[in-house]
Amino acid sequence: MNRAAVIALTALAPISWGSTYAVTTEFLPVDRPLFTGMMRALPAGLLILALTRVRPRGDWWWKATVLGTLNIGAFFPLLFLAAYRLPGGVAAVTGSVGPMFVIGLSALLLGDRPSTRAMLAAIAAAFGVSMVVLKAGAALDAVGVIAGVASSASMAAGTVLTKRWGRPEGVGPLVMTGWQLTAGGLLITPIAFALEGAPPALDGTNIAGYAYLALVNTAVAYWLWFRGIGRLSATSVTLLGPLSPITAAVVGWAALSQSLTALQIAGMALAFAATLAGQWQPRPTAVPATVVPSGPVPEPGPEPSVGRIREPAPAVRRDDVTV
Repeated sequence: MNRAAVIALTALAPISWGSTYAVTTEFLPVDRPLFTGMMRALPAGLLILALTRVRPRGDWWWKATVLGTLNIGAFFPLLFLAAYRLPGGVAAVTGSVGPMFVIGLSALLLGDRPSTRAMLAAIAAAFGVSMVVLKAGAALDAVGVIAGVASSASMAAGTVLTKRWGRPEGVGPLVMTGWQLTAGGLLITPIAFALEGAPPALDGTNIAGYAYLALVNTAVAYWLWFRGIGRLSATSVTLLGPLSPITAAVVGWAALSQSLTALQIAGMALAFAATLAGQWQPRPTAVPATVVPSGPVPEPGPEPSVGRIREPAPAVRRDDVTV
């Protein structure tokens, strides 16, 4: 599969995540962020484990736990805390700084030298997202801002470590997805019950919403995301993240009758252009091939004989003599 196809499939993950806000507000019980995080992660992880029947071995027990904590177990609660403490636009902007964390961590842990192009793309994407989602007079909450930035840092660390550690031999990205979703879901579960109490009563609409989040929005989306990390650079993958708030704005306009201003449309164009710029790779400089003469190679000629003129030997300079 060529690089463009891998990028397109990986981009389906943040596009899917862009529908989370609409599904949460229209289909799920209110004020249950931790329960929602648990329902997204744990059923999907257990389902993948049941289908693949592959368990971690050796040091992959703790590696899968660390990755599951960063990508799922810590990320989901922090993300929902930011969403409940901040206006949606401010929460989205705090999430858009993720590419900058990935660029810095990639330099430290992967030895990837940050390029000017990647940095400019990350800044332009964050600015474009702010044009789409920020509204005048948006209130700031210190706890919410810290939670939003921490969620971005957690996901960035998980992305870079996923790239650094790779996968065990013979283990595909679907198995890795199951390990991480299960580990993260098990971490969220006791916190959800401790802070939110017993699960709420669910109707058919709630069940449909949770089924979509667990299967499409989480199991399939994270499989595509981790698959992309294995085939692309960490920076290229994370610069696909701005597609999520762009999708959320489009879904809000198309499904929830939310209006889009000229400024928001301009911000969407800027963020999308930055996403494309983040995927561009310069072509390697072609090295001219050595021309091999055809036909038999001529035998070396005889040594000069007496009477033939030899080229004079170079004079030995005083500076060339080693004492």
